[in-house]
Order: sequence, then C-alpha cells, then structure tokens
Amino acid sequence: MDFTPTEEQEAARELAGRILGDLATHERLRAAGTGTDAELWKALCAAGLPGAVEDTGLLGLVLLLEEQGRVTAQVPFAATCVYGILAVTRHGTREQRARLLPGLRDGTTVVTGALPTAGTVTSRDEPPHGGPGGAVAGSGRLSGVVEWVPWLRDATHVLVPDENHTLWLVRTEDAAAVEAVELTAPWSAGRLVLAGTPAERLGGPGAAAYADVLAAARIAFAGLQAGVCAGSLARAVAYTSVREQFGRPLATHQAVQLRAADAHMDTEAIRVTAYEAAWRFDEGLDAEEAALTAAWWASEAGKRVVHAGQHLHGGMGADLDHPVHRHFLWGRQLDSYLGCGTELLAELGDLLAKGDPS
Repeated sequence: MDFTPTEEQEAARELAGRILGDLATHERLRAAGTGTDAELWKALCAAGLPGAVEDTGLLGLVLLLEEQGRVTAQVPFAATCVYGILAVTRHGTREQRARLLPGLRDGTTVVTGALPTAGTVTSRDEPPHGGPGGAVAGSGRLSGVVEWVPWLRDATHVLVPDENHTLWLVRTEDAAAVEAVELTAPWSAGRLVLAGTPAERLGGPGAAAYADVLAAARIAFAGLQAGVCAGSLARAVAYTSVREQFGRPLATHQAVQLRAADAHMDTEAIRVTAYEAAWRFDEGLDAEEAALTAAWWASEAGKRVVHAGQHLHGGMGADLDHPVHRHFLWGRQLDSYLGCGTELLAELGDLLAKGDPS
C-alpha cells in the first residue's frame, strides 16, 4: 500500500485548503446557519474540485474532505461527491452520466443520499423510458418516509435505496414533502416523504450498487471526520499554548499533554484507516471490511477527540459561539451518521464470519 498522494491529488488538496481557509471563516460560518455558504460552494466548483474527484478517486476525495473538516465548511461537498459524482460515474448509464455529471461538476446539481438505510421506502417498477444516447435507466415510483437526510434542503436530487437495496435517484422537487429537521450539527437536513414519487434507477436491480456506494460513503465521511478531529485538536493545541494557569501555559502540564497525545493518536488512526479503505476502493479490491473499520474508528475515536478538544479549552469550550464548539457538533453528528461503534462492529463481525471458510 502506498498512501503518498499523486501530484494531481496533492494539487487539489492544496487548492481546496487555500479556498476553504480563505472563505470558511468563523464569521461566515456563523452567518450561514444551517444553509450552504453559496459563495464558498461556487468558488469550490469554479476551481473544478468536485469534478476533480473523477480523476483523483476516492482517496483524492478523502484528502479534500479532510480540508473541509478542518474548518467545518458549510457546503454539501461530501454528499454531492460520494452520492452524486462517484455514484453516477460508477453506476450510471451513459445517458445518466452525460445528463447529470455536468451539473454535478459545476455545482448546479447537488445530490445527497438516504443511506445507510431508507427505512420504509418501497418501489414499483415502470417500463423504462426510451431516448437517444445509449442505454437508459429503469423508472419507478417510490413511497415511504426517510426520517432525516443530511443536506436534503440544499439538494436537487437524493439517492434512495428501496426495501431490496436497489438505488433510485429522486428529484427533491418531486417529493411529496421535504420537511426541515434539526440535527446536532448545523447541516440543512430534512425529512423526506415519498408518495408514488417518480424515480430513476441507478445501477442494476439488487444490492450490488448499494453496497458499493455505502462503502464509499463510509470511507468519505470517515475522511471528513479525520479533518474535523484534526481541526479540533489544532485549536486545542493553539489555545493551551497561550492560556496560562499558575504562571505557566496549560500545554506544559503533563495531564494536558497526555490528553492531547491521545487525541492525536486517535486522529491518526481515523486518517490511516480511511486512507487504506480508500486505496483499496480505488484499486478495485474488496473494501467493505476496510470501510467498516474506518467507520468504526471515525465513530468511536471521533467522539473522544472532539470531547478532548472541547475539554482542553476549559470554560471557553462551553461557549456555544466558540469555533471549537462547531467541531464538537460536527464530530458528534458524524458519529451518529456513521453508526454507533457496537452496530458497526456487529456488522463487521457478521461480514468476517461469512468469509470464514471454517
């Protein structure tokens, strides 16, 4: 395994870091509330960063999401890349790629996903629609409710699995209702209500495309969590280096150093497992176990890191307006989105047991 970024991946990461560092300021984040920072999203798309994921792969996306997580930038970058660009590139028909990818690259099309589960959504197939440009996807109608979907209120489309884990792409304007939902993190989430809503299938019938997209999503959001944790820890280190207690900086106290060291090791564990899983995914190797491992580290260790970051700020960490509090909220939301550690370990155990020839 070689996690050294290619020149293209490194250039994309540096560009993303500059744009996000310049525009994702605390003042702009506070003004954005739960919505997307439209100017920042436009700048990222104008720089070609969403479209770059087609060339840099999932590992390249993980590197970009680390930069987003460091500053908790209020844009649907992770969702639209993993549920949109990567999903359509890997599983869309030629006609779907030609129709959807241009909008995904320039940011006019924003996709989110109702994964890892869609709850009670059922589908009814319809005859496929014809048209020029090669094979076309099947059509269907979806009914059911998804209680919360991240970035739904900013999305033009949502990727929804049905009861058989077949993937369907739904236009949000066609949904019966999109109701605002408040999450731990300030994401523009929504409750999706479908009632005979028209949809187009992405990938073939069955769970193959679902498993592939779910693995990619777990890896991508683990990479986002690595950035969130790195940003929280960096703020804690900066604060404890200048905040004095009993005439000396907090950072000189052994207890503070040990707490920060543990947080650093947890952050590195999240990062390296996300890198390994992304590398395996890009190489066409089986990445399901690695994706679950990365998700477990992001969920379990991520909680510890953002709690440590807030704790090391002392009383300032309790200030809801302090920048480190955003990292705390994002870390806890990503923990919830990825799934609790025991659930992920149970799924990983079942997967390992199935693969055991004994």
